[in-house]
Amino acid sequence: MRLSDTLATAPEMAHWRRPQKRQSGMKQKQESTAALKTAGETDVAEEQRHPLLVALGEQVRAIRTQRDLTRKKVARAAGVSERHLANLEYGIGNVSILLLHQVSTALQCSLTDLLDDAVTRSPHWLQIRKLLEHRSDGELRRVRLTIEELLGVGEADPARRRRIALIGLRGAGKSTLGRMLADDLGLPFVELSSVIEKTAGCNVREIHNLYGANAYHRYECRAIEETIQSHGEAVIATPGSLVSNPAAFGTLLAHCTTVWLQAVPKEHLARVAAQEDDAHQMMQNREAIEDLRHALDERSAFYAKADLAVDTSGRTRLQSFEQLRDVVRQIMGLPAFVQTLTTTDRS
Repeated sequence: MRLSDTLATAPEMAHWRRPQKRQSGMKQKQESTAALKTAGETDVAEEQRHPLLVALGEQVRAIRTQRDLTRKKVARAAGVSERHLANLEYGIGNVSILLLHQVSTALQCSLTDLLDDAVTRSPHWLQIRKLLEHRSDGELRRVRLTIEELLGVGEADPARRRRIALIGLRGAGKSTLGRMLADDLGLPFVELSSVIEKTAGCNVREIHNLYGANAYHRYECRAIEETIQSHGEAVIATPGSLVSNPAAFGTLLAHCTTVWLQAVPKEHLARVAAQEDDAHQMMQNREAIEDLRHALDERSAFYAKADLAVDTSGRTRLQSFEQLRDVVRQIMGLPAFVQTLTTTDRS
């Protein structure tokens, strides 16, 4: 009997008095009767066992068997008598939540595992669950994609691995490293901000000033969709705020292999300042550094959804590019290849 079935059909425990006789085969009845005797409950008839407690006991016994633990060992670890545990396993009497918690701890599983039919179907399922505990959302997503590829399911867009989208805050190196990566892979390079401006007919600042953030998000979504439709393969540099647009970011994750280019806030600011006329003044602006740190804190959980992450902190442009190139080539299934770079690229 499945525990989920009994949960769906059993009456409330508080109102249960005497359930109908449970149908079972001769062998199961003999085993149950023997178990009752072992537990010292020889005067408890089969029909007095509630189906919900029977299913719960079967679940506990199945998990104990999977873990190759004796009843005596589990009882000792749970701090209960062996007879008490036997009563639980064979559905005799009521059971407290505290007892279930003690038993689940002894079995090294969660309390919900005792109520879940799936965990007893295969010992591999328990092992997989254990491996995935406490993993980040980005790690879980990569595991899911790997499983989908292994089983030949999911990933409706076969070109996903040939579109590389770089995400991260401004100053992470998305444009610079993106162009170098595109040259290395022989793929087109797309600056998504340029596509947004072309679609809107004005620059990003004007879009925000004239039409507002909602309009910008619509142009962002349209630009991503057009880029995906027109490029079966490409390296795409995205705006830093794109992850704050759920629709746009969702489309990007579904159709592109995403790489988070990381750097500490001070390096982000230094790279941005290097592109401005008042670089020295910007570097002395503590408020600007705090704003970058705040933006990074807000968006890190979204950036972590990326398939890959490359930390460029404390690295030269060449070192950052080589690290990016290696991880991207690996995920694309391409051989390692070192392109001859110019003196300028080595700076």
